[in-house]
Amino acid sequence: MPWLTMATAASALLAAALWFGARRRFESAQQPLWFCALLGFVLSALAAASGLGSSAALLLEQARDYLALPLLAAVALALGRHWQWQGSVWGRVVLGLCLFFEVARQLQALEDYRLLLGLLSVALILYSALCRWPARRALPLGLASALLLGGAVLAPPMSTIALASSALSYPLLALLLVRLCEAPRG
Repeated sequence: MPWLTMATAASALLAAALWFGARRRFESAQQPLWFCALLGFVLSALAAASGLGSSAALLLEQARDYLALPLLAAVALALGRHWQWQGSVWGRVVLGLCLFFEVARQLQALEDYRLLLGLLSVALILYSALCRWPARRALPLGLASALLLGGAVLAPPMSTIALASSALSYPLLALLLVRLCEAPRG
């Protein structure tokens, strides 16, 4: 099991590195989008590498489930639809995700919220690939990463299935984001 955790961390870091390689294609107006994508990948990598049982590991797992994946889905949506959001909008997205997490925590509905947010994120990733239908390279990447992330969302947290699905999905998601940057408007 520890090697699978490390593989998940390594794949998330690889995805972040691929995303970093695509950075040269960004204009300065897209820097907040770039920062949010990198934040999502790094939080996912840290959560996978943190191990089980400690309170820091729990915080990182919650950051991955309630912030990183929805943030990556929002990045994919913005790229897929060619939306140019200002930095203040990205800040509001992050604050909104934190606010809804706290509301769900206060209502003691974290598991239901995690499932809903994860499935919505998977749907947004798939939709972002479908937005670029003429650019057919994005669709298989979007479908594969959405299916694998769906498996990770539906499986119990930190289970072997969730870790294996995550290890495979993050590099595909990074490639999808790079493809969405390159693909012409459909």
